[in-house]
Amino acid sequence: MLKYRYILLFFLLVGNLGLWAQKEQEEVVLTRILFVFDGSQSMYARWQSGRKIDVAQQLMIKMLDSLESLDSRSFQLALRVYGHQKPVPPQDCNDTRLEVPFGNKNIGRIKKVIRSISPKGTTPIARSLQRSAHDFTECENCRNIIILITDGVESCDEDPCAASRLLQQKGIALKPFVIGIGLDKNFRQTFDCVGTFYDAADEETFENVLGVVISQALDNTSAQINLVDGNGLPTETDVAITFYNRTSGAVAKQIVHTLNSLGNPDTVHLDPLVVYDMTVHSIPEAHKDSIRISAGRHNIIGINLPRGTLDLKMPSTRAGYKNLQCVVRESGKSEILHVQDFNTIQKYREGRYDLEILSLPRYAQKGVAIEAGKTTSIAIPPPGVVNFTSTAPGYGSILVERKNRWEWVANLDPENSRQSWTLQPGTYKVVFRNKTSRKSEYSVSRTFSISSGSSSIVKLN
Repeated sequence: MLKYRYILLFFLLVGNLGLWAQKEQEEVVLTRILFVFDGSQSMYARWQSGRKIDVAQQLMIKMLDSLESLDSRSFQLALRVYGHQKPVPPQDCNDTRLEVPFGNKNIGRIKKVIRSISPKGTTPIARSLQRSAHDFTECENCRNIIILITDGVESCDEDPCAASRLLQQKGIALKPFVIGIGLDKNFRQTFDCVGTFYDAADEETFENVLGVVISQALDNTSAQINLVDGNGLPTETDVAITFYNRTSGAVAKQIVHTLNSLGNPDTVHLDPLVVYDMTVHSIPEAHKDSIRISAGRHNIIGINLPRGTLDLKMPSTRAGYKNLQCVVRESGKSEILHVQDFNTIQKYREGRYDLEILSLPRYAQKGVAIEAGKTTSIAIPPPGVVNFTSTAPGYGSILVERKNRWEWVANLDPENSRQSWTLQPGTYKVVFRNKTSRKSEYSVSRTFSISSGSSSIVKLN
C-alpha cells in the first residue's frame, strides 16, 4: 500500500513540476524547501510500531527517494535539525544547526544526515526559525518554504509565532507548514499562529500529510480574474493588475488582464501559500484584499468593474490647440484622477465625474455621468486666434464676457509687443497699459470677438 501511495505522489509531483516549468519558461522560479527536523530527546518516545524518530526517519527517506527521481532544476532542499547535539540536562537553547544547505543534488546528503540523527536535547523552535532566515541565501526569484516537523512545543521560553511572523513580514519565507507528530491535543493550537498546521496522529496520517505538504509546496495553482461588467458578465479586460503579498507588502505578481481566444478570462498562476491583496489599475482603481487561493484547483477571483467610456471631441482646424487636455476628478473630490487629451477616448469606472477643460477660458462640467457599457461624449467648438500688437510691451489682461460680467482669462506677456493667443469662441475684452506709461488713465480697453477657426488682429496703441 505504501509503495502505491508513493508512486501516486511521484506522478503528482511530476505533473506539478512540469506545469510549473511550463508556466515559468520566461520567468524561472526556484522553490526552496527547508526541512526543520525535531531531533530532541522526546523523539525517542514510542509511537505505534516503533519510536517516533525511527518512523519519521523512515517516512522522510521514502519521501526524499520520490523527490530524488525528479528534475531538480525547479526546486532545492535543505535540512536544519534541532535538539540533536547537546543532551539535557542542562538545556542548550542554541542546539540548532543547518546540517545541509541548499544546493543541487544534495538529497543523498540529507538522507544520510536524517539516518544519523540521535535525539538528545531540547526543543528550540523559535530560535531555529530565527536562524533559518540565514539559511535562505539571496535569490532574485525564489519561493522560500519551511516545513517544520516536531513532536513537541517550544521549550526555551521564546515565541515561535513571532519568529514565523517576522520571517513572513520580511519576505524571507512564506507561511510555514507545521507537521505535528503525535502531539498532545492540548498543544496543537499553539502552532496555529506559526504556520499551516497538520496533525499527524498516527503513522499513516504522517505519511499522507507529508505527501500533501510536499505537493502543496511544489504545487502550481491556476486562477482566473473575473472583471465583472455592468451586466454581471466577466467581459472587462485590458487593464493592469498588481497582486501584493498581504503579509510582507511586497509585489507578488503583475499582469495585464486579457481574454483568451474563447472570450474567457485568461488563466494565471498564483502561489497557494500566499494571501494576496489585489489592485486593478482602472480609473479609478479597484481593490480586493485578503484573497486566499485553494491549492490544487482552479480558483476564480471576481471583482465588480463596470466601466464606460469618455470621448472628448474637438474638430481640428488650422487655429487649433497643440495639446488640449481635460482634468478629470471624481465628483465632489479635489484630487486629480486623470488628465485626458482631447480627441481621445478613455474608460472610467461607472460613476460621476467633474471635468475641467484646460482651454482658454477654462470650462468646467460638474457631475458628468459615465455609465457601464456606454460612451459619454463631450464636444467643444474649435478655437480661434487673436493677435495683439502694440508700439511697446506692457501689462494687460484678457477678459471674457459671461452673464453680463467680465471674468479674467489670462495675463499678457509683458515682455513682447506682439503676441498670439488661442481662445474659445466668445466676446472678449483686453485691458492694456504700456510699460512706459506711469498713469492708470493711460490704460486702453478693446473689445473683440472670436469665432471658430478665425484669426483677428487687435491693436493696443
